[in-house]
Amino acid sequence: MSNLLITSGRANPQLAEQIARYISNYLGEPFALGKVTLTNFSDGELTVKYEENVRGTDLYIIQSTQAPADNLMELLMMIDAAKRASAKRITAVIPYFGYSRQDRKDQPRVSITAKLVANMITAAGADRVITMELHTPQLQGFFDIPLDHLYSARALKKAIEKLQLANLVVVAPDVGSAKTARAYAKRLGADLAIIDKRRTAHNQSEVLNIIGDVKGKNAIIIDDLIDTAGTFCNCAKAVSEAGAESVYGACTHPVFSGSAVEKIEASPLKKLFVTDTTIPAEPNRSAMMKSEKIEVCSVAEVIGEAILRTNNNLSISSLFDVPGI
Repeated sequence: MSNLLITSGRANPQLAEQIARYISNYLGEPFALGKVTLTNFSDGELTVKYEENVRGTDLYIIQSTQAPADNLMELLMMIDAAKRASAKRITAVIPYFGYSRQDRKDQPRVSITAKLVANMITAAGADRVITMELHTPQLQGFFDIPLDHLYSARALKKAIEKLQLANLVVVAPDVGSAKTARAYAKRLGADLAIIDKRRTAHNQSEVLNIIGDVKGKNAIIIDDLIDTAGTFCNCAKAVSEAGAESVYGACTHPVFSGSAVEKIEASPLKKLFVTDTTIPAEPNRSAMMKSEKIEVCSVAEVIGEAILRTNNNLSISSLFDVPGI
């Protein structure tokens, strides 16, 4: 390996450890995360210090940028500290790119925060970004540095196939998710349905119509992100009321704010597959781990493989395929 060093912020250390284990298995020898001290002063101000030499390294910083804003600030400070310590190449590995929903001016006098965050990561000194399942793929154009856009479908598709569901229909919860849902349907040999919904406010929507046939079929709703779970559970209810035999769900980023887990538990969903790109805040984190309806599928293999190939200057285009296989 070419001076490979991987460190992690505090947003999702469990995923970082799993990525390190994957790389260790690949190398056939122990591989540990780089040592970095991340602390807060009594007023909450952050401080970052690398506890080992990073000069000349190919450094990968694993840190999702979901709320609170400390996660984003931590990433920026880790990049800056590495740049000032003469790391040769700095790659920000962002499993969940927070603020990605604020990607346009959908009303007057609002910030395009996704572009602002992209600018800050570049200004801090990152040379490259590896991220997973952006809210809209066009966000790649917000970055003036190379960006590798990965998909979680390699992990989620395996979980879906284990169900061995016959007469399957893949459901897109909105028109924007239709392309991803179509790709899943093609690989799973399933039919496709699309939900026509209207968003009435932030985190609120209502189902207007279901385009396609779900009656008597086993349905699986595919989405990139679940926040309050209101929209997703409304979709599950609509599909169930339309005559679906059973309703399942798959989602890349389980943000799970508010009463999200409670809504999922009360919904018609038989099982919801999510990945470990982000860790919900308490108490939803504990509730998610206890839930029999929610199953976590790790994306450590996909991200670990992307890191290895990047470090070896190999192509990772096969990881960009929407189903990831």
